[in-house]
Parts: sequence; C-alpha cells; structure tokens
Amino acid sequence: MEPQGIIFDIKKFAIHDGPGIRSTVFLKGCPLSCAWCHNPEGISPRPQVMLFRSRCLAGCRACVPACPRQALTRNKSSIVINRERCDGCGRCAGVCPSDALQMAGRAVRVEPVMAELDKDAAFYQESAGGITFSGGEPLAQIVFLHALLLASKKRGWHTAVDTSGQAPYAHFKKILPLVDLFLFDLKIMDPARHNRFCGKDNALILDNLFRLSNSARSLAIRVPLVHGFNATAAAIGQIADFCASLPRSHAVHILPYHPGGRQKRQRLGQVDPFPGIAAPTSGFMKKAMSVFRERKFTVYCGG
Repeated sequence: MEPQGIIFDIKKFAIHDGPGIRSTVFLKGCPLSCAWCHNPEGISPRPQVMLFRSRCLAGCRACVPACPRQALTRNKSSIVINRERCDGCGRCAGVCPSDALQMAGRAVRVEPVMAELDKDAAFYQESAGGITFSGGEPLAQIVFLHALLLASKKRGWHTAVDTSGQAPYAHFKKILPLVDLFLFDLKIMDPARHNRFCGKDNALILDNLFRLSNSARSLAIRVPLVHGFNATAAAIGQIADFCASLPRSHAVHILPYHPGGRQKRQRLGQVDPFPGIAAPTSGFMKKAMSVFRERKFTVYCGG
C-alpha cells in the first residue's frame, strides 16, 4: 500500500517557491515553533479545526450535536471551541453550512495528490517550473515525502524542498537524488535566541546546511528578517559570515516578515506570541541585502 501523509494545502501557480510556475504541497507537522510563523496551522502534525467567526451564521447550531466530544458551544456571536476536548475529527466542519468551520490538515495518499498536480503539468513544462514540498517541515514526514518526490521525478518534474533544516541528516540523504533544489531557512546564529523564539537551538540546522552545501544539487538560503528577533546589523552580519564559510556559494533570499500568521492563529484559538511586529522597511531591506553583496553573494528580496 502506498504511503499516507497529512497535508494542509496545495497552492497552485506559486511563483515564490522556486523557479517558474509551480504547485506547492504543504505537509503538516514541524519540530520548530517559530513565534512569527506565517503557517501556524502547519506546526501540529494532527488535523485541526479553524474557526472563521465572521462566517458563523446567527443562531446556527448545526455543528454542536455533530461533535462526538462535546467540544462545541454557542455564544451570542459564534460557535466556541473547547480546544482541550477537540480531537480534530472534522465532523463539525462536515455539517457547517457556511464554511465557518474548516479543517487544517487531511490524510491523503500519494496518487490523489499527484492527480491534483497533474492538472497543471503543462504550466510546469512551459515555464520551467515544477513542484515544491513545504510545510510545516516536509522532512518530518520522510516516508511520504520520499514517495511524493519519487512520483514527481517519474513525471519528469523539477522538484524543490523548502526546509527549516531541523531533521536528521539521514532524512536529507534519503531524498538527495530526488531533489533539484533545496530552499533552506537560516534564521539566526545565536543558539540561545534560536531556542527561545523557535523552540530548539540551531546546532542541527547549521550542521545540515554545511553538509548540504557540499552534497545538494542546488541550494538557496532563505533568511526571514523579523524585528525583535534577528533584524539587526549584528545578527545579519553573523548570518552572512556563516554563509561565506560554507563549502559552496549559494544564492540568498532575504524575506521580510509579514503578519499573515496572525489571523490563522486566531482561527486556531491560539494567542499570538509575537504581537505588534511591523515588517522591515524597504530601506532596511536594502541595507540587509548590501551586507550579503559585500561578501559577493547573489541576493534577492523575497522569493
């Protein structure tokens, strides 16, 4: 039987996740818990219910009796979810007449995913695009990821894996022959600060990046810039110096923080752990890019 995994989205016509026009498959589950994460629904490995309060119909209680764990109640404005009771079974979303309740995460096998991707195969070929596997952390589902990559290469598609780097190097070795491009996140050099804001230190990440610099077919480094975390001249300089120490030179993409994860956290019933953070200004981004250019890197803003 083919492997099964859990995904939470397939984004069509993606143009920032590798070359050309792509489809990006988002696998659920991540060993990190970055405070600014713009895909917080990808952190937990289990399916979760998202509540869109503005869509909840006045007086509707269709979902309340559908919940086998009695995790739903109704107040004046919307449904209320007891997250400690909810097990993500999805029965409430199945009966919601207005899509106020939606599932983040669904169990799938390889061929249904590939059938969805096949619909846009012409765009991949015409634009020199392909498929990107993201998350969450796609290597957290290594058996499923390997099967998806194998099926993609059998179709002749360009493949990319967007990774936090927080995975055993044996996982990377398993998929190396099937990956045309790694998009590798590098957030900060300070291990204590990485542990505080991301949930783990960065020792494994740095070791994996050094190894992949030698062994990957192609690799691009992506640096998210977040005020209050790493958006300082000192932190950016340390990241650039580490990149300069790698066995090979790689393109660097500077990614400005954006608040896309805030509403998602609200829909998941979570508190925003990094509130009030503004995106870096264009002037700051230009200065950050100049730090890498001084070290002879090809550097991009975004992508």
